[in-house]
Amino acid sequence: MSFSSSDDDGQQRFALGFLFALITLIVATVVGVAVHKNASAPALKAAAPAVAAAPAADDVASVRVENGVVKFFFATAKADLAVGAAEALADVVKGVAEGKKAVVSGFHDATGDAAQNAELAKSRALAVAEALKALGVAEDRIELKKPEQTEGSGSNAEARRVEVALSAS
Repeated sequence: MSFSSSDDDGQQRFALGFLFALITLIVATVVGVAVHKNASAPALKAAAPAVAAAPAADDVASVRVENGVVKFFFATAKADLAVGAAEALADVVKGVAEGKKAVVSGFHDATGDAAQNAELAKSRALAVAEALKALGVAEDRIELKKPEQTEGSGSNAEARRVEVALSAS
């Protein structure tokens, strides 16, 4: 009888040890992911502040504000918004709340297929419009405007952009 009791104790110790090891592994994974995200977050924020002197490297999304115009720059073939989008759009959201419209215009670079570039510029403009909606701007207060010249001037990084400006209703 004492023999089976010792087997039960051994099995319980094994189960508790296994459970402890499993919990330790899960906690270590969560902490590792959190540390990794926190370590890379300052680099992302530094690369894409709400107001910057120039767009980031050619293949990194960034955002900056110049003379009241919010300019989103995009990585090649991407429509992902840069970190800091909400902060950069704060004045636009405020202006819309005061009765103005947000005018969103998409541009593209000169590389690749022109039709695909036009679609990508449209996708980027729609992504910015969705960000405005997520910030509480009503759809009827957002105007998607195709610029007369959709191909941007300057470097390819400067050309791959969406501009958001306020206009009178």
